[in-house]
Amino acid sequence: MTDLSATVGAVWKQESARIVAGLLRLVRDVGLAEELAQDALVAALEQWPATGIPDNPGAWLTTTAKRRAVDHIRRSRHQERLAPDLARPPEPTEDDVLRLMFTSCHPVLPTEARVALTLRVVAGLSPAEIARAFLVSEQVIAQRIASAKRTLAEAGVAYEPSAQLSSVLEVVYLIFNEGYAATSGTDLIRADLCLEALRLGRMLAALAPDQAEVHGLVALMEIQQSRSAARTGPAGEPIPLHEQNRGRWDQLLIRRGFAAMLRAREAGGPPGPYVLQAAIAVCHVEEKTDWVRISALYQALERLLPTPVVRLNRAVAVAFAYGPQAGLDLLDELHADPQMANYHLLPGVRGDLLIRLGRRTEARGELERAASLARNTAERDFLLRRAAALDVPEKQGRLLGPSVAEFLAPLSPATARAYGQTLHRVARLAGDRTPLADLTPTRLAEIFALSWPDVSPRTWNRHLAAIRSFSTWSGEPSLAAALRPRPLPTAAADPSVPGPEPVAGTAGTPALRERALWSLLRESAAKVGAVLALNVEDLNLDDRSARDGTIVWRSGTAGLLPDLIAGRTRGPLFLSDRRPGPGRPPAPADLCPDTGRRRLSYERAAYLCKRTTGYTLDRLRSRTPPG
Repeated sequence: MTDLSATVGAVWKQESARIVAGLLRLVRDVGLAEELAQDALVAALEQWPATGIPDNPGAWLTTTAKRRAVDHIRRSRHQERLAPDLARPPEPTEDDVLRLMFTSCHPVLPTEARVALTLRVVAGLSPAEIARAFLVSEQVIAQRIASAKRTLAEAGVAYEPSAQLSSVLEVVYLIFNEGYAATSGTDLIRADLCLEALRLGRMLAALAPDQAEVHGLVALMEIQQSRSAARTGPAGEPIPLHEQNRGRWDQLLIRRGFAAMLRAREAGGPPGPYVLQAAIAVCHVEEKTDWVRISALYQALERLLPTPVVRLNRAVAVAFAYGPQAGLDLLDELHADPQMANYHLLPGVRGDLLIRLGRRTEARGELERAASLARNTAERDFLLRRAAALDVPEKQGRLLGPSVAEFLAPLSPATARAYGQTLHRVARLAGDRTPLADLTPTRLAEIFALSWPDVSPRTWNRHLAAIRSFSTWSGEPSLAAALRPRPLPTAAADPSVPGPEPVAGTAGTPALRERALWSLLRESAAKVGAVLALNVEDLNLDDRSARDGTIVWRSGTAGLLPDLIAGRTRGPLFLSDRRPGPGRPPAPADLCPDTGRRRLSYERAAYLCKRTTGYTLDRLRSRTPPG
């Protein structure tokens, strides 16, 4: 039975794309086509043990699947519309397989869904196999695949090869790259994904022989895969390209890569991104690496793909061709690019160039920062070993990473989680082993700008509150000196809602407390409960903010708060009219030590607002503040 299952699995992997593709033309639904093909596979597992494996198992599966498709169509409401298709079910063709690839890689799907669906319906991998390859749960993969099928069915996608080819190539190369340099986990290489991407690329090249970019991608993957045996050491550690043992490179894959490059040239046309990258790969397998030519090819690639990663690779080539300082100058241009903020190869490459320049202390810091950003265990350990091997003095003083852990340890789980989102990000980008004394306000401001360039003011102020609390705890209060809270937006004015003036039939002019409360709510757009929970010691009257910048106000509130505080230095900001009775003593935090009055409750504030204006607190809060 084990041998039978293995045989069925091998047949399915070879034939599934062709079967699903033929069914797709018949039923016009990727999800339904795959379900029918799966039914045929189940039938094979049930019948073949008794009848034996047929002479042509692929044809058996195809025929069984088509019969089930025809039965389904006959039962459907669309029998009349699909009647011509029922007369003679079409045989699956190469064009059908190509259509299936283009459908599963359609740009209407998010990238992760495209990858999962392609591996499922084209490569024939099970959700469990895909989940193991990408180190996620099988449920996550199943959800991505189901969502992709639903999206395709709802969108009614059209088959447009010229518009969708780049998406197909992107998906195949994403699969290969994840196998070639795994982003997470303990292994640097996932051979199964590399081989699956190669199989898909070769299939695509056979289906679209006149497309130069397809052959360029195949050439690139063949040559890169040829180095797989030499890319890791005995302990799984990565070995840089220029240090690899060329004798371990697979010459057959190299020859296949050269043949694919010849086919790309025969297809003609200007070289695209994959042809250029394949040309770079060809330079690397020549007897002597021509770094000047590689840097020129990267310059041409950058004109087509002006991405930070291409510029990073060009900097490496320039460093080998013209010296490390020339490469470092190019790298420094990427320092402020938000897309590179979490990319561990940027500080990793910078550390390499600094070593070559003799700046070993700086290099150690960059390698340690790269290690803190790396998600792959093998890469992280390799970077840390390289950093430790540099003969430089140990860093003095408290280090950022351990200090963050110490700061978060005694906090409540909710607070630690909220503050940790900010502080762990700062520690990763600055480097866990950066001394606190070396983290300047300017560098911290750069990290904030890179990490949260487009967040809402409320989110920005929350991150700022976390860093201010940490800087005060660490004894480095100037850390946040270059950061300022952002004013919260106010809602558009609603002419049907009045300001805090009395309306007909209500009480007289609002008191100072009510006017300050309503002005603060309208100018900050903060929640009523958060404003009522403010204490006098929370306020920064000069910055017009409270709770470390999480609540910000404008001139109207700024003119009222000093009179409301009236010299108090602590205790609740908004106070009730009366002292608490002996039967219900408030919590100490809700009692003013100067006046003996308790904190104004939400219920009392809502009553005062309704009595004075005729409207609720939330409606007044939604108004634009007065000019």
